[in-house]
Amino acid sequence: MAKFNIEKVAYLSRIAISEEEKKELEPQLEKILEFVESLNELDTSNIDPKFNVVEMFARLREDIPHLSLPREKALENAPETDGKYFIVPKIVKK
Repeated sequence: MAKFNIEKVAYLSRIAISEEEKKELEPQLEKILEFVESLNELDTSNIDPKFNVVEMFARLREDIPHLSLPREKALENAPETDGKYFIVPKIVKK
């Protein structure tokens, strides 16, 4: 089973591996799969799914209202406009 997985992973990764490398990787992959399988035995029912070891916080700037960019200035460097809106190529097909 591990040899099949090694070949599949190598194929999906677009990595060419020799038969010798497959033989070397087979026990390593088997150990990894056993470890991952052992994680299924852990009781995680009381653990918050959003738990993170490192405290995470977002640094937000103060929201200060200010004047927006004038339409003429926003459209100034646009490749194509109708004077009021950006004109972009249609990419949705029916």
